[in-house]
Amino acid sequence: MYQPTIIYRHRKENKKKCTLESLVGKEGFIFYQYPSSPPNKYDGAIILTLDAPILSIKDREKKLLIIDGTWDYAKKMALSLDKKSLIPRSLPHEIVTAYPRKQTRCQDPKRGLASIEALYAAFHILGKEKKSLLDHYYWKETFLELNKDFFS
Repeated sequence: MYQPTIIYRHRKENKKKCTLESLVGKEGFIFYQYPSSPPNKYDGAIILTLDAPILSIKDREKKLLIIDGTWDYAKKMALSLDKKSLIPRSLPHEIVTAYPRKQTRCQDPKRGLASIEALYAAFHILGKEKKSLLDHYYWKETFLELNKDFFS
């Protein structure tokens, strides 16, 4: 049995646009809302960032913490977490987003994946079941096509 995936979502995240909304209530996912309910028991959890060692199968048994919010919100949310208890990892540079981004504050917009894209890629690397993760993602086919070499 895998550790649950922790989703730390900003309270102002638009749930109609939220790519992780379809996971609410599903087994294996725990949602916390920023700032009213910070995630607890995340010691040793992996947090995805852009500049860290690459996530690998060796990280499989650890919890995964996903910050879900706009780039500005995500920065603020990350500051609220105890970095000493988290393990930073990044996804391989060749994975690119299909999400039509309007924000320009991401330091590398093509690598600034939608939350569900990052989760899907992380599950792929970790060998976790990812089959239905993208079922409700509008840009599923484009994302898989853009990254077909990585996912094959």
